Amino acid sequence: MSRTDIEAVEEVNTAFYEAMERGDFDTLSALWLEDEISCVHPGWPVLSGRGEVLRSYALIMSHTDYIQFFLTDTKVAVIGDTALVTCTENILSGGPAEDGGELGPLVGQLVVATNVFRRTSEGWRLWSHHGSPVLTESDEDEEDDAS
Repeated sequence: MSRTDIEAVEEVNTAFYEAMERGDFDTLSALWLEDEISCVHPGWPVLSGRGEVLRSYALIMSHTDYIQFFLTDTKVAVIGDTALVTCTENILSGGPAEDGGELGPLVGQLVVATNVFRRTSEGWRLWSHHGSPVLTESDEDEEDDAS
């Protein structure tokens, strides 16, 4: 039984997040197209071109001692040689170690992401990644709305 395009795209999308978790820059780089790529990290401006995009991931990896992604609400659509993946990144990350050598405090964050892939002779490759933070209302804001 051959893999469907949707399964192949899901596999590459998962490999992208796993490479981030491992801090595997070489694998992450290989998952991107060679040209005309773009990326928006939450709170960052648009990054264009392979150099800018890959430098951003090198910077993130060098300043993140621990990161784990739990993907939810993942949807995949394939039309011709283009695939669109939307998902919610439930991120758990830890910053630089404290003075005692322990990992810094863990922080949770929700990001909605859109990943666009293009079919190549080497398989599906990332064309664009756009992550946007999910802003949640506090309980106090909800109480104010109810009055």
